[in-house]
Amino acid sequence: MPEATGIRGSVPEAEPGWVHCDDLLDEPDRLVRWRDRLGGWLAERYPAAPAIPERTPATWILSWYLHVPAFAGAMLLHHERRVPSLAPPALAFRIGGDRPHPDSIAILGDGFHCLPTDPGSAHPGAVVVRDERTLAAILRGRFIAHANRFIDVYGPLTRLGRRQLWAAATDALDNALWSAGQLGGTPDAEGAGVADAALVLGSRFPPLTSASKLRLATGADGRREWTRNRESCCYSYLLPAESECGGCPRIR
Repeated sequence: MPEATGIRGSVPEAEPGWVHCDDLLDEPDRLVRWRDRLGGWLAERYPAAPAIPERTPATWILSWYLHVPAFAGAMLLHHERRVPSLAPPALAFRIGGDRPHPDSIAILGDGFHCLPTDPGSAHPGAVVVRDERTLAAILRGRFIAHANRFIDVYGPLTRLGRRQLWAAATDALDNALWSAGQLGGTPDAEGAGVADAALVLGSRFPPLTSASKLRLATGADGRREWTRNRESCCYSYLLPAESECGGCPRIR
């Protein structure tokens, strides 16, 4: 999974594998080639499969792409209490040389929304908002706008239904907010990520398909831990010797 994707402020010119989100969405054939590359990668790792089911690479690319704007927004909200532009021209990512997933993200441009207490609130690119709830609404709106453009482009390239596409977008945002906290490495940091998810996804905001699904559950060792049920299926269970993921909607 790409949850540990790094965030940076520019695209290094000499580093291969970088793509700009707006370029990718302007040329849908590039999304098809990325999906086909993933299909080839999966075929190498599952030689017992007579063929890689079309839905599996299609949904992995769906989730991986949506992770980019979701994680970029979640990380800045969690660590800086800022929301950058999440529009396609403002984001780029690097596709890994082996496993073809986004392994680094670049946030381009200096503009951001922030709170009045932000040390950078006097920056020329800063737009000050009154409180965290307003900041959360801006993040949610910017993510939905980017996801909407991507889904309009990518949806016709797949056999996935509109509900499945927006369910994956909901999972991407909820997971990214949680992951931003988990990467802090402490229960308090994870709890702060869960709180961010509740702030941004306190209820269902269509076309997203649900509020945050994060909840406390008792683990195998008897301890309480955070978990969530997925809104979308990644179809990994269609691969040889694989089963449904925990929280998969197919087993609920």
